[in-house]
Amino acid sequence: MNNTMGRRDRRLMDANWKFHLEEAKKTDQDGVLDTYATVKAVAATGPASPAGSDRDWRMVNLPHDWVVEGAFDPNADMSHGYLPAGLGWYRRWFHVPKETLGKRTVVEFDGVFRNCDVWANGHHMGRHLSGYTGFRFELTDVLNYGGNNLLTVRVDAREFEGWWYEGAGIYRHVWLTTMDPLHIAPWGVFVSSTVKAGRGGSTAAVKIQTELKNTHEHDVACRLVSTLLDTEGREKASASVQAVVPADGGHVCVQTIPLRNPALWSLENPALYRVVSRVEVEGETVDGQSTPFGIRTIRFDADKGFFLNGRPVKIQGCCNHQDHGGLGVALPDRVQEYRIERLKAMGCNAYRCAHNPPAPELLDACDRLGMLVMDENRKLNSSPEGLVNMESMVRRDRNHPSVILWSLENEEYAMQASEVGVRIARSLKRLVRRLDPTRPVTAAMNNKDAWGNAYSKVLDVQGCNYFPQTYDDYRRKAPRQPVVASETSSTLSTRGIYRNDPIAGYVSAYDLNAPNWGATAEKAWRSVAERPYMSGLFVWTGFDYRGEPTPYYWPCISSHFGILDMCGFPKDNFYYYRAWWQKEPVLHILPHWTWPGLEGRELDVWCHSNCEEVELFLNDRSLGRQPVPRNGHVEWKVAYAPGALRARGFTKGVETAVALAETAGDPAVIRLAADRQAIRGDGEDVVMVAASVLDAAGRLVPWAASLIGFEVNEAGHVLGVCNGNPSSHEPDKASQRKAFNGLCMAIVQERDNPGTLIVRAESPGLRTGVVPVTVQPAAPRPFVPVVTF
Repeated sequence: MNNTMGRRDRRLMDANWKFHLEEAKKTDQDGVLDTYATVKAVAATGPASPAGSDRDWRMVNLPHDWVVEGAFDPNADMSHGYLPAGLGWYRRWFHVPKETLGKRTVVEFDGVFRNCDVWANGHHMGRHLSGYTGFRFELTDVLNYGGNNLLTVRVDAREFEGWWYEGAGIYRHVWLTTMDPLHIAPWGVFVSSTVKAGRGGSTAAVKIQTELKNTHEHDVACRLVSTLLDTEGREKASASVQAVVPADGGHVCVQTIPLRNPALWSLENPALYRVVSRVEVEGETVDGQSTPFGIRTIRFDADKGFFLNGRPVKIQGCCNHQDHGGLGVALPDRVQEYRIERLKAMGCNAYRCAHNPPAPELLDACDRLGMLVMDENRKLNSSPEGLVNMESMVRRDRNHPSVILWSLENEEYAMQASEVGVRIARSLKRLVRRLDPTRPVTAAMNNKDAWGNAYSKVLDVQGCNYFPQTYDDYRRKAPRQPVVASETSSTLSTRGIYRNDPIAGYVSAYDLNAPNWGATAEKAWRSVAERPYMSGLFVWTGFDYRGEPTPYYWPCISSHFGILDMCGFPKDNFYYYRAWWQKEPVLHILPHWTWPGLEGRELDVWCHSNCEEVELFLNDRSLGRQPVPRNGHVEWKVAYAPGALRARGFTKGVETAVALAETAGDPAVIRLAADRQAIRGDGEDVVMVAASVLDAAGRLVPWAASLIGFEVNEAGHVLGVCNGNPSSHEPDKASQRKAFNGLCMAIVQERDNPGTLIVRAESPGLRTGVVPVTVQPAAPRPFVPVVTF
């Protein structure tokens, strides 16, 4: 979010960076990266120096992931999607007004992957290793006030942190913040609440802890005013307190504001309040900040599971990495929101950030849309660096009502069974408790032999990765500890494919395939749904992701675990979960019904439905009615004949749903569909444009692989393309893409130009598809002006 209050000025610094990809080498002796020697060299005459040249570098905007721009290489790391990483440089010139002198100026990075060094005007400001936590450097002492300034960032992604696609570069936002020497500390406002019910309704006690920082060389007396705004932005209450903040020190103010009959944040009504903090000195506002928060209660019960606002809620969650088709890990804010919308459409109510803290904008979307979150630390590590990473996650994310669990780690198998692991877990938990005593701590434990042991006893909620057959054994071992299936299923499937094809790298979309550690979607969900003590589950995964190709390797470059593919197109299991994760009638037929050459051959036909009964018809001839088992599906053996396969769903004898699968003809037309009819004209918003290849009658052609070219008028540009094919080696940064089983997508970004954005899609022999999108006037976020030479 942006804050321009009092003397605080926070501006986006995403536009117009110069970028250069360097040929990266390791030292001859031992393979250790020669970073420190490089730091000394570049500070003198290299890219970090204002005298250095970036004339041959290319211009990029943030967020930026250079790995997704590369070519697939079968010799590159498989787990990271066969895309090489390397080492890159960024430079940006900017002007600092003269009147800024005397204030404090900080550059804030939301995320850089990874191992980055930062210079300002040739001065080395520091290094940050983790690619998943935000960090900042104060630039106050080295700026050229009233003149031009150079920021240089060196990013070394030659070493990985995980075993999945991680990308490389400045892939999250960068901000330049200027503030008074007396100011609210970074992530220094923490809002929590308790709710009590009474005869006349409920009352919330809103507790506001505000950390003030004083960089003056003398003590400063001040007044902190905290104003509570309701969901409509109306002032509800206010509190003020006097404080003296010592020279070069800090002070924490604690205020409590009562609120009658608050609107509680929930999945159905994600009500958000806001605290506006104002720091005054002698009647003048010197700093301010606006902090959104939600009022709700959470509780995990060992016998009955999870409760939100006193009501039982089964956690129906998905684990997700942070990359997306066409974009890599450099996601515009709108794409974060789009991904949450797609999951909610399935009935998903919880998101596990696998296996690292997410972008702040993802949590913002979860707050707005009503999605629970398990926020995960990257590494079980109590070293100074490990504690800093844990603290940054908790301090940054503790005001998000969506966050219900802090996860200490993921699948550190040996540590979960060792005394060292127990000690580290205790240290991390103590840190979490000090920063946020309102949420429980868990860990994603894959060592089932350690469930219930000393490591588990450190946790408030036991996290179980896989092994659903042992849930009851664990329950007998630790009957008083709440438990959640922190990772489960790992079902394998490819959208639109109905037989396994190891050569092409495709897996059947029937719910039949899982690795030896996993389970089918049906088995995984039933094991949790039928056990009241299980708080819920997090399915691996909501979306497909690059890297970790399973069960096949090259030519596969991405996983098959997703319920949705990398574009967000649903696979068939999407409708299984939708049937049992929400209450609206659902009826879905699989497979498609276009099988030329297979006439007379018997095919398996499944229906995912939450109706009580389903009757199937082929060309108006009934093939029988079947009861739908709870949390299951129904299926028939059907001799293929072209025409129409129709399913009718009944509940209490009344038809409540109909599904149709018809035989398609040859490709004839491209249909474009935008996820929104209007977007913001702020220079950053995007629209997701889905292209479908249809026959002359408007039916999807399920085998179509037409090469589709996208064109956009002057109001926008194609940011990336994707099609969900796990074996596609086409570039994501392009303006064309082959359809995969009839579908592909373009992510189109507007150019801060209100009017009408027009997207066209063409392919030889097909009627062109066109979709207009209104670009509405919008105030752009404050940005840092660029200096060019």
